[in-house]
Amino acid sequence: MQLNVTGHHVDVTSSLKGYVEKKLDRIVRHSDHVIDVHCILTVEKLRHKAEATVLLNGGTVYADAVEQDMYAAIDALADKLDRRVKKHKEKLADHHALEAQKTFPS
Repeated sequence: MQLNVTGHHVDVTSSLKGYVEKKLDRIVRHSDHVIDVHCILTVEKLRHKAEATVLLNGGTVYADAVEQDMYAAIDALADKLDRRVKKHKEKLADHHALEAQKTFPS
């Protein structure tokens, strides 16, 4: 997985990048087809926003989160991406083929 972390009006420190890497590692456990993740961290007054685009085999998944704290925004972002990657993975699986095999045994 290729991870790019950029910041708008915030310095991306090594600890912040490591935290993003650790949280987004959970996505790789659910899908082996993650190619690239681009994460953008933005600070506007008291709004801390974390957004990410995940490039998968067969599509892209986008999520963003706004919180009062950057680490809380990253946590919320990881939760949203995790749910959306799982949903994308289930859409790719052909559940009807299993039902057809059960009704018509060979």
